[in-house]
Amino acid sequence: MAINPELRRPVLGWVLCAILLGWSAICALGYLRGFARRPSWVIAEVVIVLLLMWSNRAVTSARWAADNQTWPTTLWATNPIISAALQFGPAGAMVTGLAVVATNFAVKNYFSVNFAHNATPIVEIALGLAMGMAARTARSAHDELQRAAQLSAAVQERERLSRHVHDGVIQVLALVSKRGREIGGSAAELADLAGQQERALRRLVSSSDFSSTDDASTLDLRTLLGRRRDDQVSISLPATPVSLPRHVADELDAAVCNALDNVRQHAGPNAQAFVLLEDLGDAVTVTVRDDGIGIATGRLDEVAAQGHVGISKSIVGRLDSLGGTAVLTTAIGEGTEWELTVPRPKGHRG
Repeated sequence: MAINPELRRPVLGWVLCAILLGWSAICALGYLRGFARRPSWVIAEVVIVLLLMWSNRAVTSARWAADNQTWPTTLWATNPIISAALQFGPAGAMVTGLAVVATNFAVKNYFSVNFAHNATPIVEIALGLAMGMAARTARSAHDELQRAAQLSAAVQERERLSRHVHDGVIQVLALVSKRGREIGGSAAELADLAGQQERALRRLVSSSDFSSTDDASTLDLRTLLGRRRDDQVSISLPATPVSLPRHVADELDAAVCNALDNVRQHAGPNAQAFVLLEDLGDAVTVTVRDDGIGIATGRLDEVAAQGHVGISKSIVGRLDSLGGTAVLTTAIGEGTEWELTVPRPKGHRG
């Protein structure tokens, strides 16, 4: 355009061409070095290209602008659309494409739907949509690849720890259990405890449960509760992940652990505990029930009055801090049942 003899202001045309070339060189360097891959830079790129397109009205006559292609040409004008697609996705690319098309028609001072004669609008809009969708797909594929790499690393680390535990702790527990039964007497009790821990460790290292996370702050509650299973505790978990914010899952698991400790200490030597996890959509409920001796009515109030506030702090207090509830149902000879419910924060659907 700068060398066209029909220009009204050819010197200004040369200046604008120099600005365009300089800006293009800066953008190329910026994208190679990485400092141009920011939203503010992309917005600046869009604004500069639109201003250069609008400068046609200052450099050329209205008739020339109406009869000729605006500058920067279609090829140059697509650059900010591609940048917006990579940075903002399909929506940002479409908005940028429409802005380029609108500026093109504003410079020409007319609107034409004859795309056979002027294919710029449909090319710009289609390019914006296609590039935006491609960028979104590429980001999604990259995120999936990262999650797969993290899972692979977790599996390898788990296998390494499993071999270490199997070759060391489990074999020692098995030996203690065997020798304790051979010795008999008081050693038999230690043998039973060692046998229980051996079986619990074997279940742990052979378990295929993994934390189902979308990010580092989210955790599958099934992973935590599944580790509470032993000879005295039965666990019932749903088939699908129950994702919660990590601090919520940790606190709920700790409350369940306290409830199970109470079963072991107070429900009787042969009491069995049953844990049920339910995902209710907007809330998650864990029920901890046992078939032990139960608790007499008013006993917990008496214990709290004596200064023993373990239950209120370890179970009820934890659920209160999460905005949930802890409901205890018990009676002499009927065991105890804790129903622990926490609301699921918005954006953490299972």
